[in-house]
Amino acid sequence: MTKNNMTRNNWMPRAVRITTLLLCVLTVGSLFAQEAAAPGASAKPHDDSFVIGNDDVLAINVWKEPDISRSIPVRSDGKISLPLVGEVQAAGLTPLKLEKDIAGKLKSYISEPEVTVMVQQVNSQKFNILGQVARPGSYVIANSPTVLDAIALSGGFRDFAKKKSIYVLRQGPSGETRLPFNYKDVSQGKNMSQNIKLQPGDTIIVP
Repeated sequence: MTKNNMTRNNWMPRAVRITTLLLCVLTVGSLFAQEAAAPGASAKPHDDSFVIGNDDVLAINVWKEPDISRSIPVRSDGKISLPLVGEVQAAGLTPLKLEKDIAGKLKSYISEPEVTVMVQQVNSQKFNILGQVARPGSYVIANSPTVLDAIALSGGFRDFAKKKSIYVLRQGPSGETRLPFNYKDVSQGKNMSQNIKLQPGDTIIVP
């Protein structure tokens, strides 16, 4: 057998192995693609349990209508304004309800309008911190802040803050509840259950 024939014989099995490997990769890739395209695999465009509030930023898309589609903040009166639609109430509605309201107003101009509303930025859910902190005021709730997080966001305590007598005022169905927070205990790892996650509308008082 010549050297060329030996080289060719060695090369052929290698080529078969490479071809087989490529076919396996393509087959697995095709299976993954089918799973990704399967119904129900895609996420919902928005969470319909969320209620839109003032200052929230909405991404509104009307299919094949780029002049109407846009990102827009909810005004202080709870409304937004869109071409052809005019003013429409947004605050107090879920994204799905707002979609239906916008689509209903567009039917006079567009045949079977398809509208999607997504909450692009949440600015309406806020807590307040008042009293002996460096920067008292209202803050947007983001990333599930706790009482300790709120104190840090507000710049920390002033010199004469009563760190053992802090409390959180929370509105509930049965009225207002006062939740105590002892900073000195929590900072030493005691009674950590006091370091609650804040909810929209909570007010922290630092006497």
